[in-house]
Parts: sequence; C-alpha cells; structure tokens
Amino acid sequence: MSSSPDRSGAPDATAAPVALITGGGSGIGAAVARRLLDAGYRVTVTGRGEQRLRAFAAELGDPEGLSTVVGSTSDYDHVQSAVDRTLKEYGRLDTVVANAGIATHDSVAEGDPSGWTDMVLTNVLGPAFLVRASIDALKETRGRIVLIGSVAGFVPTPGNIYGATKWAVTGLAENTRRQVTEWGVGVTLIAPGRVETPFWDGYGSLPPGHLLTADQIADSVVWAIRRPEGVDINTVVVRPVGQPN
Repeated sequence: MSSSPDRSGAPDATAAPVALITGGGSGIGAAVARRLLDAGYRVTVTGRGEQRLRAFAAELGDPEGLSTVVGSTSDYDHVQSAVDRTLKEYGRLDTVVANAGIATHDSVAEGDPSGWTDMVLTNVLGPAFLVRASIDALKETRGRIVLIGSVAGFVPTPGNIYGATKWAVTGLAENTRRQVTEWGVGVTLIAPGRVETPFWDGYGSLPPGHLLTADQIADSVVWAIRRPEGVDINTVVVRPVGQPN
C-alpha cells in the first residue's frame, strides 16, 4: 500500500499505512518494525520495558513515523490503550502483529508452575486481546492480523507447556480468520522454527544447529502483509534447513 500525493505532488503522509506490533522492541518484532518503516509505514511498537523501547527508537534515530507504548499484552486495558493511541496519532490502523511472547523453558511434569500463568496470559490471551481491541479499526481499512506462532504449535514436544500455548495460537488464527474474513480482514499465522533472538535468554544457551535470524522471519511477515488486496495468506511455517521437527 502506498501513500497518495497531495496537490503539490508530494506524498500524503497521513495516507501512509499504519502497523501496531506487540513486543516490538527486540527480536522479530523489532525486525518487522524496521522493515515496515523502510517500506513507508507508520509504526507503533509496544513492550513491557520502557528502557528497551527507548533504546530501539534511538537506534533508529527516533523517526517521526515510530511511536512506542509501554504496556503488557496480558492486560486488555494496556492493549486497548495502545490501539487507541495509535488511532489518535495516525488516524488509522492497517495491520496488527501479535508478536509478544515468553517461554518458561520447562515441562509440565517437572517445571516450576509459578511462571506458567504469565506465559499463558501473554502467549494466548495477548493475541486475542489484540484482535478484540483492533478489529473495528481493521474493518475500516480491510487490514490484516498477523499472529506469530511457532513450529511448536504444530509438532508436539514432550511436556512442553510453551508448545501448548502455541497450539492455542494456531487454533486462534484459524478461528479468527473464519469470523473476520467476511469483513474483508485478513489473518496470517507465521510459525517460525528455531530463530536466534532473545527468546533463548531464559534457556541458557542457543539450540544446536543452524538458526534463522529475526530479519529472515520479518521478511515472511512483511511479505504476507504486502500481498495484493483480496489475497489472504493464512499459514506460513518457516524452519531453518536442518531442523527436522
């Protein structure tokens, strides 16, 4: 989608498309934000850490088309506030990317239950909250919902509760698509395999073998977002070569 010129022949900045990305201060979310900014989008990114968001904006030179909003995707009021602020600042919303997610890297039979509630709220309710908060605006632009899932949402892993949350995201994507497609809104599930991002910080080390980069996953996200009108890319599974499961 491109901006239209005003009477002077210059692009109309207010017509530029707008994206809201949760968990956009690092990793895949930050990579998507960079790509969309380069493509002429105006972008809002959210995250729990104000310092991380400020550092991300500073790294990009505090561009005029970037807004940062501190908040948790596990809190509906925070999500609604981010949508409202985006609409107030930019006047429209064309794309939302539910990227925020966390993992406890443990198992149902041997793990520490203290971290599970936050993981389920963030990974499952967070995307649902974003859909609910943004759908009215997306109806107006016939926009797109992108949910960042995981290969773990297709391939069972022994005892893995994180994987169970991603199975829920896989189901949420299709359930959402079946409702919102009649309103002209598209839904895309991007399911990455192993990616070198801060996701692995809590694990203690990177997994063995070749890993994808956040930029490579961002390529798939932006590709799906920028399909021609009327084309609905629904599920994209992206693994590094050499990952068998």
